[in-house]
Amino acid sequence: MRERAEALAAVFPRERLDPAVVAWAARPGRARWGLAFSGGADSLALVLLVWALWPGCRRRLVVLHFNHRLRGPAARADAAFCRRVCSQLGLRFVTAAWAGRRTGASEAEAREARLKFLRRYARVLWFGHQRDDVAETMLMRLARGSGAGGLAAPRPVQTFVGGRVHLRPLLRLRHEELTRALRVAGIGWREDATNATGVYQRNRVRRDVLPRWERAAGRDAVAGAARSRELLEEDDAALEGWLDRLRPLDARGRLDLVRLRGAPRAVLRRALHRWVLANPPAAVLSRAAFDTLLQQVEGGARTRQSAGRAWFAVSDGRRLFLQAAPRAGRSKSARGRPN
Repeated sequence: MRERAEALAAVFPRERLDPAVVAWAARPGRARWGLAFSGGADSLALVLLVWALWPGCRRRLVVLHFNHRLRGPAARADAAFCRRVCSQLGLRFVTAAWAGRRTGASEAEAREARLKFLRRYARVLWFGHQRDDVAETMLMRLARGSGAGGLAAPRPVQTFVGGRVHLRPLLRLRHEELTRALRVAGIGWREDATNATGVYQRNRVRRDVLPRWERAAGRDAVAGAARSRELLEEDDAALEGWLDRLRPLDARGRLDLVRLRGAPRAVLRRALHRWVLANPPAAVLSRAAFDTLLQQVEGGARTRQSAGRAWFAVSDGRRLFLQAAPRAGRSKSARGRPN
């Protein structure tokens, strides 16, 4: 397997990987790198390439496999395959299974359970997402009305509060390129039978939508989606930087509307989103309620809006903050006012 990994790296040297990931990996540091490994072609290519292209970092690699327990014996065979690959490469391997019965679990539930496991073992996580995943994600998020931040996913380098990092070095490569190179190198992988079904939304988009979209476009639509993702990431970073300079939240988590006066609606929307994140009771706002509050705040009028069973979003035209709802029995005059 080691010789085959070297052969794969000759086809995909660092120059063919995402430059932002390569630059990040060149920084000094001793943090453990966790490689997410399902046994499929993309994640197998990831493990082999990281092993071959960063030989000096092999001692701090840990390969992580999560068994969702949704496919019975096939899932157990996936785990055995991943263990065998890691043994041949001399890499540490950790696996875990989803506790309890998970029949009918949603994509979101499965993804969250896997991510929780991965983050338990490493703060720097490497994923095998490739260019087809970019197009699939964009189509899925367009269907639910995502903005620039959502459409810029998956990012090659994604940082989180607290120092966690997600790295995706294969975003400039297509799935077909990876599988062809693996076959030429004589490397087999595991196929998830559910990928050929319409059980999950991503599988439906991959099987039914993406090929037809490319035929209708008459060009490499996946490359176009990847280019759009990069441009949207630039726009998203610019708007976030603009908002950072305005410093819209005060020490008490209130939104300073005075600082936001004259800012474009896109900046105000992001500021309101930050306020929601900083005030968990407001997280129950529906999309329609959020848009209503945005319109009211944009108008600069005094307003109050339900933000959950026991809270109000209150604006005095200068600040937006959460205020506890009055208890039953209190008089109208005793209800809280903006302070």
